[in-house]
Amino acid sequence: MADKMLKITLVKSVSGRQEKQQRTIEALGLRKIGQSVVKKDNECTRGMIFAVRHLVEVAEA
Repeated sequence: MADKMLKITLVKSVSGRQEKQQRTIEALGLRKIGQSVVKKDNECTRGMIFAVRHLVEVAEA
């Protein structure tokens, strides 16, 4: 059984955002607008996405 994966894409700039949000985006591995990463779908990842949900788009991969 394969783990579910999430494709996370940065769609808005982190410039001028709270420090915590900037660090969360960095921890997800995102640097530039339009960049995408694929992460495992687990509670930790979901919590990080929730904290920056207004800056990213999420799709199942």
